[in-house]
Amino acid sequence: MLHRESTKVINIGDRRIGGGNPILIQSMTNTKTENVKDTVSQIRQLQAAGCDIIRCAVPTMEAAKALKDIKSQINIPLVADIHFDYRLAIAAIENGADKIRINPGNIGGVDNVRAVVSKAKERNVPIRVGVNSGSLEKSILEKYGKVTAEGIVESALDKVKMIEDCDYDNIVISIKSSDVPMCVAAHKKMAECTKYPLHVGITESGTLYSGNIKSAVGLGIILNEGIGDTIRVSLTGAPEEEIRSAKKILSTLGLRKNGISVVSCPTCGRTQIDLIGLANKVEKMVEKYSDLNIKVAVMGCVVNGPGEAREADIGIAGGIGEGLLIKKGEIIRKMPESELLEALENELMHWNER
Repeated sequence: MLHRESTKVINIGDRRIGGGNPILIQSMTNTKTENVKDTVSQIRQLQAAGCDIIRCAVPTMEAAKALKDIKSQINIPLVADIHFDYRLAIAAIENGADKIRINPGNIGGVDNVRAVVSKAKERNVPIRVGVNSGSLEKSILEKYGKVTAEGIVESALDKVKMIEDCDYDNIVISIKSSDVPMCVAAHKKMAECTKYPLHVGITESGTLYSGNIKSAVGLGIILNEGIGDTIRVSLTGAPEEEIRSAKKILSTLGLRKNGISVVSCPTCGRTQIDLIGLANKVEKMVEKYSDLNIKVAVMGCVVNGPGEAREADIGIAGGIGEGLLIKKGEIIRKMPESELLEALENELMHWNER
């Protein structure tokens, strides 16, 4: 199996993927790309949240031309998402797209693919070959009888060959399914068949609740196998939530240092404070301290708090209307429950000084 350390290195704008480079986080704008002001505003918000590469839908020539203005106002790589009309792909490249996403099977035949590849070659723009389980051609479905992992991989490799036959190998592959076991199986099989970096995601995963669970399970398995060079968590929700989830998945797997990690215990009959409210406030509060790579523990009682928080750098543990501030398992001081959050934040504000 080809692991991410040995995939082909691809340059996307000023970023590099593959070959063991850091796994980058992607998202996609949900503004009308033609609306340059709103699109740029959303891209900046997503970058501030931790997005590394942004993709915009390009359904019209107006949208393709808008990429030039958008690109001039942002400083992360811009990917153009193209379907059906090869001319949009060419225009997107001419207007500064750092990468294009196409399905070579739906842009009108070999001649159109050649035209797109020729323009990509001209500017050394990578092509992401994207195949979803819902876009498999009739011949593949007839061969396997239904949508299968094998069929997804075969379809994608067929499309890759169309580009390779044009003497171009600046390629990224994306194979997605909303079926988690199928998606996992497809990525494992693809990793055995190709040298190209893989963009990984569970497509159409759903709302914040179900989508996060499906994405965490699917991406967690795939990434932990050493597969995947970029990721997107596809959620029916605000794009910023995709970034938060992607960062958490990567940091949970130890694939990215992502600021403060918060651990908290489940509630039980010993809990005498508003542990749920406190843990949520802590998780929100620590987002502003992304430069600190430490673990913070939020514990519900003083019985097990110090012991359970021992592996954390700092923590708080509740009692009856009061709580403890703990560092490295050692109790620093006791205080009223109402002061716990402020005391913890004060420690974080001055962490590097100490």
